[in-house]
Amino acid sequence: MLFSNIIGQENIKNHLIKTVDNDRIPHAQLFIAPIGSGALPLAIAYAQYILCQNSGGENNTGNAACNIKFEKLMHPDLHFSFPVTTNDKIKKHPTSNSFMQEWRTFVEETPYGSLFNWYQSLGIENKQGRIGVDEAEEIVKKLILKPYEGGYKVMIIWMAEKMNASASNKLLKLIEEPPDKTLFLLIAEDEEQIINTILSRCQALHLQPLTEQNIIDTMMKNHGIDENQAIKIAHQCNGNLNKALHLLHHDDNEKVFEKWFITWVRAAFRAKGDASVVQDLIKWSEEIAKTGRETQKRFLNYCSHFFRQALLTNYNARSLVFFEAHANNFDLEKFAPFVHGANIEDINKAIEDAIYHIERNGNAKIILLDLSMHLTRYLHQKEE
Repeated sequence: MLFSNIIGQENIKNHLIKTVDNDRIPHAQLFIAPIGSGALPLAIAYAQYILCQNSGGENNTGNAACNIKFEKLMHPDLHFSFPVTTNDKIKKHPTSNSFMQEWRTFVEETPYGSLFNWYQSLGIENKQGRIGVDEAEEIVKKLILKPYEGGYKVMIIWMAEKMNASASNKLLKLIEEPPDKTLFLLIAEDEEQIINTILSRCQALHLQPLTEQNIIDTMMKNHGIDENQAIKIAHQCNGNLNKALHLLHHDDNEKVFEKWFITWVRAAFRAKGDASVVQDLIKWSEEIAKTGRETQKRFLNYCSHFFRQALLTNYNARSLVFFEAHANNFDLEKFAPFVHGANIEDINKAIEDAIYHIERNGNAKIILLDLSMHLTRYLHQKEE
């Protein structure tokens, strides 16, 4: 993994390279990164720079055989841990070892991919993976052994916030006092979901969303699209390369989410004056509840984004509005006045609460119906 192929993040790249060149490598680091910002390929490139004894700021100057092993993610001293769960192949006690072939394919094909993309690749998008105590035991077994090639051992834990309390507690001592030349590289999108005892043992590095220019350049260079289309995609993806690629390939999920959203806000608006419409909200909640939890969370994040676009439209921030409705019977201009400074914080808080409870395996039907009842009140709230 060449540093030059990693998009943006120049300050972080330079910092990581200097820690190696100056022989000051922290033994436990936490990459806190927005989705689609490139933390995983960056961590792999960093591990390659260390294990292959590269120099000069790039991964093509050191041990050639080692660099080739990294191209296939098959270096014996490079280890990965990531969220897993049971599927048709693994019926019980799933660990990362059981899915290494799928993982290598996933990283090769979608290095900026999301957790949902990973679940899709395993055929478990209706489930939620985790890093459990079985996984923690495997990590301990791997890291107490001496390195195969006499140098460092590196453990990359992707989506570390999916580590449950039992796994976290089992790894505490190892992270605090690892064997000599053993490195932990944790990657997380939400550091608040990681227990404080783990956070306190890691040096935190905060990656930024990719810039619009990063996205534009990548879309034009790697995907052969013209500048106008690249600009349009960059406006919509909020620094998330994974979403940019999703938009480029016209995934039908956006149209489905838009349909769900329009049905929802129309029913919620009418429900205040017509109690019978509550039945429509119940049916809507049941429909969304039939999907997987990751789909529900993605949809609710889409809703939050939609409301922000309506707010910007309401306050005439046209340069920041890029939403284009696929439905012919929906006009953002007409909807926008109902989203304003007096209700946007309440709406966002209600959506965030719903995502929180869905992540913790709450009853999706009840959560979504409760959210709908809140929205009914918020949409009729007057701007002060």
